[in-house]
Amino acid sequence: MKNSMFKFIIPAALVFLTVSYSCKKLLNQPVVNQLSPSVLATKAGVDGLLIGAYATLEMNSNITVGGTWGASPSNWHFGGIASDDANKGSNATDQPDAAQIMNHSVDGSNHYVLEKWTVCLAGVQRANDVIRELPLVQDGSVSAEYAKEATAEAKFIRGVMNLELAKIFRNVPYVDESVTYSAGNYNVGNPGPIWDKIEADFAAAVADLPETQAQAGRANKYAAEAFLGEAYMFDHNYAAAKTALTDVINNGKTNAGVKYALNANFNDNFNANMKNGPEAVFAIQMAVNDGSSGANGNPGDVLNWPAAGPTGCCGFYQPSFTMVDAFKVDAVTGLPLINADGSMGNFDTTPLKSDQGVLSEDATYMPDQTTPVDPRLDWTAGRRGIPFLDYGIMPGASWARAQGDAGPYINMKNVYKQSQAATASQSYGGWAPGQASAMNFNMIRFSEVLLWAAECEVEVGSQLQAQTYVNMVRSRMADHPENWVKGRLTGYTGGDAGKPIVDNSQNAANYKIGLYTTQIATGSKEFARQAVWFERRLELAMEGKRFFDLQRYDGLYGGPEPAGYMAGVLNAYIAKNTAYPTAFFANTVLKNATFTAGRNEIYPIPTSEISSEQGALKQNPNYP
Repeated sequence: MKNSMFKFIIPAALVFLTVSYSCKKLLNQPVVNQLSPSVLATKAGVDGLLIGAYATLEMNSNITVGGTWGASPSNWHFGGIASDDANKGSNATDQPDAAQIMNHSVDGSNHYVLEKWTVCLAGVQRANDVIRELPLVQDGSVSAEYAKEATAEAKFIRGVMNLELAKIFRNVPYVDESVTYSAGNYNVGNPGPIWDKIEADFAAAVADLPETQAQAGRANKYAAEAFLGEAYMFDHNYAAAKTALTDVINNGKTNAGVKYALNANFNDNFNANMKNGPEAVFAIQMAVNDGSSGANGNPGDVLNWPAAGPTGCCGFYQPSFTMVDAFKVDAVTGLPLINADGSMGNFDTTPLKSDQGVLSEDATYMPDQTTPVDPRLDWTAGRRGIPFLDYGIMPGASWARAQGDAGPYINMKNVYKQSQAATASQSYGGWAPGQASAMNFNMIRFSEVLLWAAECEVEVGSQLQAQTYVNMVRSRMADHPENWVKGRLTGYTGGDAGKPIVDNSQNAANYKIGLYTTQIATGSKEFARQAVWFERRLELAMEGKRFFDLQRYDGLYGGPEPAGYMAGVLNAYIAKNTAYPTAFFANTVLKNATFTAGRNEIYPIPTSEISSEQGALKQNPNYP
């Protein structure tokens, strides 16, 4: 029992964090001591506890069971490589815990599963520490208004962590501030979903948080309301979600008081110099060169860099053929290839030309510059022959750790620009050159709010309004061709692949993006639904969302599609992506994989936690 992380993080002595935080970052304060609740019973003590709770949002599992990337807030593993978005990357044997997640053989002994579980519960308990401590402050330093707002922030953090747990494990214990050792009530079970508890925490935060905060990293009223909308989406309460999300759209603002809006440049969402802009509804604040040896620089994504180029390691989280092919568009309308009945078109019948199996030294290779593609593609996935941010033409296979196993495409959204390396990067813990990044992780972007709202309109509102929301997202690129990737490869000097000839006055590929005219507004409900979902797939590709979207859509968990929908999508993906000749694309990790309906939609509870909870915790269905 004493080894259970679930109970270990219920404090007998609370962690006290430094309260000298006049610098601009709220988070990333080092632990300096452990003190009893009575010593912390001051405003400064509560401030320190609240900072400590916020710090867990970075989800660095070194604070619990060891590890770094298994609990990443980007969910590149649980939400990315487990779906049709991405391959694990690197070579087939690297990070076997990630391989199990990708090929759906994961069980309760998987360390990534344990890392995520314990980090999220640590965040829950640090939030509870704040709420428990406030009534103990009797020195007059805490006003009623401060206590109300601090409690609301703690409930927000508790809600975020429980939402993470619920998306991944579904059946999780709800641990609030009343759960303590002294009360003897710490063996909390997991009889089913806790959506109502999560929604209540976010609703309380909405009611008591201010509209703006002094520091960018703190939650305000509208960030909480956006998360409330997300919780309702997973609970399939579309009417309540529509109300919350509509208010965020109409009235939401950043902590700087700027109305939420789409950035004019899609890539600004992934630019270390453009953090906390109008599209950042809530972002986890990252920092480098702050004395933490890179530990505050998005450690959860430290593996997810090209194997060469920007950092030289480690080649994980590579976009899949299917994801890249999804960006093909109709040559006339510039719309995604979705059939009128809502079924998927032929976007992945023939893969977009790539350099799979082609050496970087081969100067005969030229990228496809004819097939029309959505311009967001080349801000999402690195392709040979196309500029990769400001690093120049992406050279292909030399940037992939093991192209034969993970494909030719390179993750891009978490990579800082070459021109930012000196200020936005740092070695992580001394071993990973330049892989700690100052780029924030956007938990919710305004475009996602618009697309959730569009889903709600399809289900319980107006398909015309759904079309309006989708077109708002698409207009960002349609109206700003100056923000499409420029730099068309025209050849190589002297037949040397290392000396590309680039015409920077031209687009890098044949970009085309159009707006829906009447298709969503007047089409079938199933077409409208699929069009909105497909827009999410394009807009949020490689952001760790896809697996959870498929889970939401499945009737097995209350979604609008028949039970088994998710299994159908992912088993079709597995079949297609393991049918290539081995010499072309071995995809060793995915070979012989099967997604089992009724099991793989959620992840197993860590067996070590079940063992230590004296029968209170039950394993998820169909896991051993």
